[in-house]
Amino acid sequence: PASVNGVVGIKPTVGLLSRTGIIPISFTQDTAGPLARTVTDAAILLGAMTGVDASDAKSRESAGRAAADYTQFLIPNGLKGKRIGVEKKKYENQFLNALLQKALDALRAQGAEVVEIEYLDKLNASDAAEGEVLNYEFKQGINQYLATHNAAPKTLKDLINFNKKNEDQVMPTFKQDIFDKSQAKGDLNSKEYIAALQKSHEGTKQMIDAVLLQNKLDAIAGLTMGPACAIDVVYGDRWGDVFLTSPAAKSGYPHISVPAGKVYDLPVGLSFFSGVYQEGALLTIAFAYEQATKQRTKPEFKNKL
Repeated sequence: PASVNGVVGIKPTVGLLSRTGIIPISFTQDTAGPLARTVTDAAILLGAMTGVDASDAKSRESAGRAAADYTQFLIPNGLKGKRIGVEKKKYENQFLNALLQKALDALRAQGAEVVEIEYLDKLNASDAAEGEVLNYEFKQGINQYLATHNAAPKTLKDLINFNKKNEDQVMPTFKQDIFDKSQAKGDLNSKEYIAALQKSHEGTKQMIDAVLLQNKLDAIAGLTMGPACAIDVVYGDRWGDVFLTSPAAKSGYPHISVPAGKVYDLPVGLSFFSGVYQEGALLTIAFAYEQATKQRTKPEFKNKL
């Protein structure tokens, strides 16, 4: 959302913010996070949103690890001496490559050392396992959520049946493939789920930790994703192949996206992610990049692109 709307977004370490009240998709990935015009505004919001919640067991892990005020990490020359990893493999689109190069040049100009690494192909190898994790955890999470709310559907199966009975009104274009896939799964004791969780969640954490340690990196960077795609209600929206949201999502690690410029006159963000509870370090890097580049532009309406 931050990247395609030209704003700053922080996806914090899972557990730093309470998830109470959020309709669940995955308890290993779900988290709220601030969206704001600037890194400063996002840092202020993040500090106000943290805190241990007795209703969210995961948030107990953040006790003593959250900062009361994240604006203390907003250092204008914060890129000096930092080592930032970037995937060596180039994008297929030349305009995305040019935008990334511009961002990397800005990092270097502010005193950061950019280190080329090869890691995305290995991380992307667990995409199928992540899909399994999401299907299992969505079924478990939505059933628990519905059971505790005063609503007619009490289970995922109830939702599926309601949608089938009211297909013309609630599913005029797309169906409920994800609901159906999740409903077909067993419980969280399934060997399939445990294996998928180990490969996707634990495996990704171990891989990111190893890449950061072996290359002595403060963070890993890259374009968050490509520009927003056109809406196609007949065949479905077509997104490009540029996504740097997956590693931090799978691992539950923090991730920040900052406006980096435009491609096809549409916003594109630059992402930074790192290890568990490294929000402060990421804010330092992101703030210094933002102040040096000032790539955010005011939103506008266009007749066509």
